[in-house]
Amino acid sequence: MSEIQNQSSSYNNEQLIKLAQQIKIWGQELGFQQIAITDTQLEKAERSLNNWLQQGCHGDMEWMAQHGTKRTRPAELVSGTHRIISGRMDYWPPDILKSESVLAEANKAYISRYALGRDYHKVLRQRLQKLSSKIEQEIGAFGYRVFVDSAPVMEKPLAEKAGLGWIGKHSNLLNTDAGSWFFLGEIYTDLPLPIDTPAEKHCGTCQSCIDICPTKAITQPYVVDARLCISYLTIELKGAIPEQLRPLLGNRIYGCDDCQLCCPWNRFATTSPETDFLPRHHLDDISLVELFDWDEATFLAKTEGTAIRRIGYERWLRNIAVAIGNALASDKTNEKMISALKKKLDNKSEIVREHVQWALQQSGS
Repeated sequence: MSEIQNQSSSYNNEQLIKLAQQIKIWGQELGFQQIAITDTQLEKAERSLNNWLQQGCHGDMEWMAQHGTKRTRPAELVSGTHRIISGRMDYWPPDILKSESVLAEANKAYISRYALGRDYHKVLRQRLQKLSSKIEQEIGAFGYRVFVDSAPVMEKPLAEKAGLGWIGKHSNLLNTDAGSWFFLGEIYTDLPLPIDTPAEKHCGTCQSCIDICPTKAITQPYVVDARLCISYLTIELKGAIPEQLRPLLGNRIYGCDDCQLCCPWNRFATTSPETDFLPRHHLDDISLVELFDWDEATFLAKTEGTAIRRIGYERWLRNIAVAIGNALASDKTNEKMISALKKKLDNKSEIVREHVQWALQQSGS
């Protein structure tokens, strides 16, 4: 970025202020609900991350400990970075009450609401690239790089510093006007744009998210132990889910939204206008047995273009087996579920077979 940095330094403060205002307007035209700008100073976030890693809270996510200080020092990741343009895009589903009703029905599958539609990485990356192109058309070539949860980037601390919201006790970003049902993406740039005011925290004494967490993964305010988190267990963990935690997963087969569903700030959330985020293949309200009956080809076809596909077919079956086992614990004679499990007893995956056997044991089989 060094050569372009010299070019961008020729802009005066008034021009940079106008450019920043225009960037925010363009961002909204491209579907972002909010665009904000911050600097690269993340000393506090760096200390918190190092403490979290030292405690082993990242579990098997070794990539969280890689790259040294590139994660917390943006200019080390992308040389010449002076500012981060941070954007948020709502994904709140049309009928949030359906989420709670699905969670209450043990025979149905609960999938985290963010994963029901098109993969957000693709949607936000394309929009941020378009935003970058608009800036380039306005001022000429400049140094930038787009990120959407795809590199060692501290997206939530950066968004908090930019004023998009504050990091709540559940570690998600919260906004007074939108709750937490939104995605984040960033543009690292050499443009010395004016920065926005950081957000203040508004959780107060509320600890609804801490109280409701099924596995007590929020070990203290603002600290989540990934090793206990259902999102980690169903998405990031590659091996067997610890037996003592399996009953706590309920019917959650991909991620968990409990800490968001209970958050008082989410009553201010508005439905996302993005049709890309609408549920596909009725995944917002579908039975466990139907999903468990999918062969690998069906899984790949039905999850094409979604975030779900990244866990692969093996983990998909593993997670559903646990959910069916939990359903059988209270409905031990459900023949459809028992039959579905028995069909997978000879699955080529040892992990799948082990979780299927555990699930059958819950029915007494």
